[in-house]
Amino acid sequence: MTNEELQQKVEQVINDDIRPFIQADGGKIRLKSIVDGKVLVELSGACAGCPAVAMTLKGGVERILKKQIPEIESVNLY
Repeated sequence: MTNEELQQKVEQVINDDIRPFIQADGGKIRLKSIVDGKVLVELSGACAGCPAVAMTLKGGVERILKKQIPEIESVNLY
C-alpha cells in the first residue's frame, strides 16, 4: 500500500468510525501525519486537557485503526 493509499484509508476510518464518537463528547480529531506506520493525530475541543485522553487515544483511536488497517503500528498525539 502506498503512503497516499494508507493516508486515504486512515482518513476514511477516522471519518466513518472514530470522529462521530469523539464529536459526541465535544472533541475533535485531525490526522497530522503518517510516517512508517506511525500515525500522529491532534485531539482538540473537549479532548484538550481531558484526563481520559490517553485512554481515548490508545483504547479507542489506536485500537480501531490497528484493527482495520494492519499496517498501522501506533497512534500518538501531535
